Amino acid sequence: MDFVELEAVEGLRWSWNSWPKTKGEAASLVIPLSIMHTPLMEIADLPVLSYEPLICKGCSAVLNPYARVDYQTRLWVCPFCYLKNPFPGSYAGISENNLPAELFPTYSTVEYRLNRARPNWRSGHFPSPSSSLSSSLYAGGEAGSRGAGPTFVFVLDTAMAEDEFQVLKKEILHVVAQLPDSCLVGLVTFSSMVHVHDVSDADCSRAVVFHGERDLSPHQIQQFLGTPHLQHRKFSNKASSQTFNFLLPISECEFSFTAAVEELTPAPPPAPGYRSGRSTGVAISVATGLIEASSPSAGSRIMVFLSGPTTLGPGMVVGANLGQSIRTHRDLLKDRAPHYKKSCDFYRRLAQRLCDASIVLDAFACSLDQVGTAELRSAVESSGGWMVLAEAFASDQFKKCLQHIFQQDDHGHLKMNFDATIDIVATKEVKICGALGPCVSLLKKNSSVSDMEVGFGGSSSWKLGTLTSKTCLAFFFEVEGEQKSQAGPVFFIQFITRYRHGDGIIRLRVTTAARRWAESSRSPEIAGSFDQEAAAAVMARLAVDKIERGDHTDEVIRWLDRMLVRFAAKYGDYVKEDPTSFRLSSNFSLYPQFMYYFRRSQFIDVFNSSPDETAFFRLMLNREGVVGSLIMIQPTLFRYSFDGPPVPVLLDVSSISSDSILLFDSFFYVVIHYGSQIAQWRKLGYHKDPNHENLKKLLEAPVQDAEALLNDRIPVPKLINCDQHGSQARFLLAKLNPSVTHDTLHASNTSEVILTDDVSLQVFIDHLQKLAVGF
Repeated sequence: MDFVELEAVEGLRWSWNSWPKTKGEAASLVIPLSIMHTPLMEIADLPVLSYEPLICKGCSAVLNPYARVDYQTRLWVCPFCYLKNPFPGSYAGISENNLPAELFPTYSTVEYRLNRARPNWRSGHFPSPSSSLSSSLYAGGEAGSRGAGPTFVFVLDTAMAEDEFQVLKKEILHVVAQLPDSCLVGLVTFSSMVHVHDVSDADCSRAVVFHGERDLSPHQIQQFLGTPHLQHRKFSNKASSQTFNFLLPISECEFSFTAAVEELTPAPPPAPGYRSGRSTGVAISVATGLIEASSPSAGSRIMVFLSGPTTLGPGMVVGANLGQSIRTHRDLLKDRAPHYKKSCDFYRRLAQRLCDASIVLDAFACSLDQVGTAELRSAVESSGGWMVLAEAFASDQFKKCLQHIFQQDDHGHLKMNFDATIDIVATKEVKICGALGPCVSLLKKNSSVSDMEVGFGGSSSWKLGTLTSKTCLAFFFEVEGEQKSQAGPVFFIQFITRYRHGDGIIRLRVTTAARRWAESSRSPEIAGSFDQEAAAAVMARLAVDKIERGDHTDEVIRWLDRMLVRFAAKYGDYVKEDPTSFRLSSNFSLYPQFMYYFRRSQFIDVFNSSPDETAFFRLMLNREGVVGSLIMIQPTLFRYSFDGPPVPVLLDVSSISSDSILLFDSFFYVVIHYGSQIAQWRKLGYHKDPNHENLKKLLEAPVQDAEALLNDRIPVPKLINCDQHGSQARFLLAKLNPSVTHDTLHASNTSEVILTDDVSLQVFIDHLQKLAVGF
């Protein structure tokens, strides 16, 4: 079974699928021991069990297929701590031929629906795993009344053009009209002042107004809202309708909420030479206080819609005077952005409040200018929220993303999961170093936690405000320093993800993985276990984390280069001091190429990106799985021609030809590039002639494939159509390997030349080989 097939079963991609037994040997691997884990990956035939799991009394691991079972005494031995645990009476009928799904060998991942009675199998048989998926016992019936649903506070920037504001209002009303009746909604608007709207009465518009420059505490916010007594009470539909008019269930306030939105008008335009007043930080803080006061139990989101930079109060990005330019990367590097650090500190404090209250923050920035998402990033990322950058609220990018977030399943439940925690249980020889991704450490220490911290470390447990089926976290490990001769041939790691499902029921997904120990880092088993795609994704996250924690970009590039030289020197086959003899086996050969493209990517080279764009790129890298991360690092390129079906081609300038079409996917944007001859035929309208049906089909094929890419990905990539030698072709040329440039000897033999001083992939590899053989 290859790594991709294993991921489809476990939701895991390991940088190394076999680990050495000692700390020193593990350190010599160069690439750290790490796992890319997608907790809620869509797994075919996943058993959903409607009873509580059995938990080891020693290490809190959940019963799994690797446990040894004594059917006579009805005991199971935990594979992590070797403690013997008794089966409860409901498992009296267990036998080798009558196993519950969690012990079935092929089910390394199972999911439990909690808070339901344990079934009694004393005199019967366990449902077989194949039948459990459709049986009411395993799939579970619909839960009864669950009280209030998720809470949504819509925070609208009113300092925008009339046409944009009308589009935004229409989209929000469309979303609210589709929400289940049990969902609670609130409305906050802001420009230079912040308005919290009373949504209980459609006949009389009321709002509590906050000054846009005051940084208020949660207690002060609740006092101004008149709700300090609600801080610790449990929220219920009945109580809300009587005492709390700012957050109400859709069933009670849909008409008044709709009326309040429809009555909204844009803020007056600013005076000439000035920017609009925007108090984004106060608006988000007030919305957070509103939810903190209500203490909702079913999950909550604050959805902020921005059309320009914050110019007032906490979170300020730039002054209102247009004479002050908005910060650039150079300003940040030279410490010439006077508001940046203070704003980042404000949003880091806000991120802690969001985490404590399990609130998700989503930011939708639709503007041709920056709005301050670089400062906002910490609050959005740590809560697990979406960040969407688009040019306008009328764009398909914004509309499709908003529609995707509010998708519902066949039962009418929102496809949203809230308030998740991930716990790791590991074999005692394995120590947990930390995690990188949209999470925060719960600082839960035990004997499995390493003293060495990576990312969010010092814990065996992490919290996430929300999870999707594609949210991916990178976890880092080390092995104990002493050689453990008593360690068996296999070690185990278990991921336990607890979350509130869209149907309101708490679920527990448990993934238990086993891998083999290797005698040393030089053993063939280690080499054969290397997953170079997962390794590239992990190293990319580590590099970005170093930059975000304050390391200079040049230092990070030098670190990447040192690691790559060590990697090539260790795993290459060569004669000392002879670069021409250097070879890497197929299991390692793509990794240097990945690092070449990563060094040139928007995550490292920020020359053509704004701070807001860079924040968005890095946030997405930190939450995407291996496949998505690899597309960001090394985009895909397909050629369409009359010679046959589309074929993948090298990400190289030599792949451009006048008689073909290229489909380029960099994850964030998709480019359809028409060769000059194809573009000429299209402009002349040959594809409209029935005699040129082949040309018509050729032109249609990449468009259809591009649409499929756009429909499958959130946030929606930007689609760019361009012709060879056209100005928009720069989006493609900037990512291609410049094997042919203006100063190469072969420039006259090609139809396309890249004007750059960057070294080509071949020059990069040649230099790597020289350094590796002399290491």
